[in-house]
Order: sequence, then C-alpha cells, then structure tokens
Amino acid sequence: MKSILLSLLVFGAMACQNTSATVSSEKSKEKSAKPINTNAVAYFASGCFWCVEAIFESVQGVGEVESGYAGGTEKNPTYELVSSGQTRHAEAVKVYYDSTLVSYSTLLKVFFGSHDPTTLNQQGPDRGQQYRSVIFYQNDKEKQQADAYISTLLNEKIFGRITTEVVPFEKFYVAEEYHQNYEHLNPNQGYIRAVSVPRLNAFKAKYPELLK
Repeated sequence: MKSILLSLLVFGAMACQNTSATVSSEKSKEKSAKPINTNAVAYFASGCFWCVEAIFESVQGVGEVESGYAGGTEKNPTYELVSSGQTRHAEAVKVYYDSTLVSYSTLLKVFFGSHDPTTLNQQGPDRGQQYRSVIFYQNDKEKQQADAYISTLLNEKIFGRITTEVVPFEKFYVAEEYHQNYEHLNPNQGYIRAVSVPRLNAFKAKYPELLK
C-alpha cells in the first residue's frame, strides 16, 4: 500500500508541476461568471494553489478565490516559468471576502490550519520555493495580526517552528485560466484525488464551524 500511495503522490506532484491540461470555454467561464459580493481581499501562499483555492472557497464569508503568483520580481510570470524555479514567485491565492462575515484573523486560522508551516519550500509532495508558506500583508494591521498569530502558535507549542514568511504585498498575477477552480472542475485528476481532496477533507473535518 505504501508503494502504491507513494506512486500516486509522485504522479500527483508531477501533474501539478507539469500539467498541460485545458478546460473547455464553457467551464472556464463558470468561475468568472460568479458574482463577487465582497468588500476585502487577502493574499496567501501555502503550497499548490489548486489545493489552497478550494480550501478558502469552502469558508463561510469567502465569495471567491483566484489562483496566481506573488512574491517574485518577474513581471507577468507563466506557470512554466514559476514551476522551473527561475522566479521567486510562489503559487498564491487572492481571497475575496466579506469582512462582516469572516475576519482576517479567521482567515489566518484557515491558513495555518490547512497546511504545514514547518516545512521550508515544501508542502506535501510538492517541493520548491514556489510552494513556500507566505502571508502577504497589505497594511500594518494585517502584519500585526499575522505576527501575533505566529507568536501564539509558537508559545502554545502548536508548532515547534514556523517557516512562514510575513512580507509586504506588492503584486499579484492571476494564473492561467485553466488553473482557476481547478479542483472543482477536475475531480478525477490524479493529483486532485491523491493530494487536494484529502487536504480539503482534513480541513473540513477540523473546522466544520467555518464552512459554508
């Protein structure tokens, strides 16, 4: 069983890094056609954005999530370039949310509760700086909340160490259309079945009170 699971995970990692999948024009429009009734945005990176997008979209008060790239210097990066490690960009998400329904501190709870912040440049089977853990703060209040949350996690020994970067937000580049809503549109894809769905289900089981 271990060898079978390992094969699935290795295949999944390769799929996430090298996929050339495309979606029909009808499906690709499904996400962009959804109304965004929100008043705030937040930016995070915590591994493959297919997984992270699906997790945040399951949270009450979150209206939409976009997959993209942030944290590097390359302008208009492509998936292939980011995956090659030639940029400092991380696979990231832009979370559109209603601050009257869900707070930024709750989004931090979702962030730290849905990935392993102790692994440097790695999340599950995915390795490389593009999979690092990052909070992109937009103002002093967000930075203070992020720093305080990390201090609490360390002081309460929830984690022995935290590698998450807390850096100022600069620019978010929306990823190619076929990456958007990927987990929802491709439930039978190998990586989705082996990695993304179990990660989403683990989050749902841990925080049922935060779900839509």
